[in-house]
Amino acid sequence: MDSGTISAWGAKLIDLCSSVGTKIILALLIFIIGRIVIKKILTLLEGRKFMDKIDPAVRSFLMNFIKIALYVVLVISIISVLGVPMASIITVLATCGLAVGMALQGALANLAGGIMLLVFRPFNIGDLIVSADTEGVVKEMNLFYTVVNTLDNKVITIPNGTLMAGNITNVTKEDIRRVDLTFNVSGADLAGARKVMLEQMNAHEKVLDAPEPPVAEPLEGVPGGMSFTARAWTKTEDYWDVYFGLMESIPTALGEAGVGGPLPAYHIVND
Repeated sequence: MDSGTISAWGAKLIDLCSSVGTKIILALLIFIIGRIVIKKILTLLEGRKFMDKIDPAVRSFLMNFIKIALYVVLVISIISVLGVPMASIITVLATCGLAVGMALQGALANLAGGIMLLVFRPFNIGDLIVSADTEGVVKEMNLFYTVVNTLDNKVITIPNGTLMAGNITNVTKEDIRRVDLTFNVSGADLAGARKVMLEQMNAHEKVLDAPEPPVAEPLEGVPGGMSFTARAWTKTEDYWDVYFGLMESIPTALGEAGVGGPLPAYHIVND
């Protein structure tokens, strides 16, 4: 090979390296600048006043969707700068989409579940829910999962597909709740036991008279006595105050009134 041919190949190689190097540098610049711009856009959107008027769950979904869409645009721009034909990009994306869709069926189910949660709204951020063997306060709703803080402050991530496939109990959705308590007393003075329970429930400042006044009724017989159910309505935020308050005051008042618990089996006299 003569020197002229070598020189020609060398010139082509230099031109190629120069062209490719320029594209790579430009792609890196676009990537760096694009990330900065995306962060700025997301920050500006989060700071707008109209975002405060949007429900927190909807806002979380919307911000995640915008973030993903902006990064998709950024990636396509980088690929285009590198000189890859768009027709090839579309073909590759379609093929990859099919493969990824087959491999990530669970993730797609979670995505669909997230959309359904957004549409039907069985709960909102801040609600106390029971689902998937988990009880806690909803802290975050994303496209694929929901973050819950348990009552002892553990953080649990629940896939949205799991939430939509099971039962969801929203404990705090309604403004009022009923407190249901059960007490076992001796069968000697059922009227006295009922009177004491009603007095204690009516005396509690956070017990409501509506939708119905407190109720104390015999539920079923137990060995040596009777099981009573005591029911009282209260505001949802006062539920535990009423629950613990009555669990302390009713047994104490029953004892002071001489109403004891079920008698031992050997005290029961059968005629």
